[in-house]
Amino acid sequence: MRHRNTPYAFQALVIPALLLLLHTAISAQNFTIARVHYGGGGDWYSDPSSLPNLLDFLQKETSINTAKEDVRLRLTDADFYSYPYLYLTGHGNIRLTDEEVMILREALLRGVFLHADDNYGMDESFRREMKRVFPNKNFVELPFDHPVFHSYYEFPNGLPKVHEHDGKPPQAFGLFEDDRLMVLYTYECDLGDGWEDEEAHHDPAPIREASLKMGVNIIYFALTQ
Repeated sequence: MRHRNTPYAFQALVIPALLLLLHTAISAQNFTIARVHYGGGGDWYSDPSSLPNLLDFLQKETSINTAKEDVRLRLTDADFYSYPYLYLTGHGNIRLTDEEVMILREALLRGVFLHADDNYGMDESFRREMKRVFPNKNFVELPFDHPVFHSYYEFPNGLPKVHEHDGKPPQAFGLFEDDRLMVLYTYECDLGDGWEDEEAHHDPAPIREASLKMGVNIIYFALTQ
């Protein structure tokens, strides 16, 4: 699907359809997460067991029916709009083409949700690219009373801390369109590592459980906000 010069009448049909798809995904079969394959050299494919484990946990803990595996796609893929929940991670550089910037902007404004999880090292490039997507928007830190921390499980102190990295506290940042959270950026937290198989990082069970529960909160919030 191409997205240049989309007529207003088409947008008027597509936007409600995307929002309906997102909001009814709880009762739909085979909900999945689309991992974004980006350019620039960063390891977009890192933590390969993380999303299947999160989907399995989501299936067991909620009424959401899930696929067994995540989907991997580029923003320019023809079936991009079939996946209203996007996930982006990595350690290194992220670079979007001009076409990808335009597609992502339109998708987020139409109701698609993006969770970006810094796997340590992508902060500078991710912020740079999101500024290209939304030049007039700035990330806002989410307070601990934001609904994303209370949508399914209670996280009164915000994000769990999985890996130390630079020893900073974990932070959640958002990009909003009016009151709707379009992009959630989890920083100094490394949820994806916490979702991985135990033998990948040997994280203690309580940390892995907290990570998975926070992942459920993010998905549940995105589907019901």
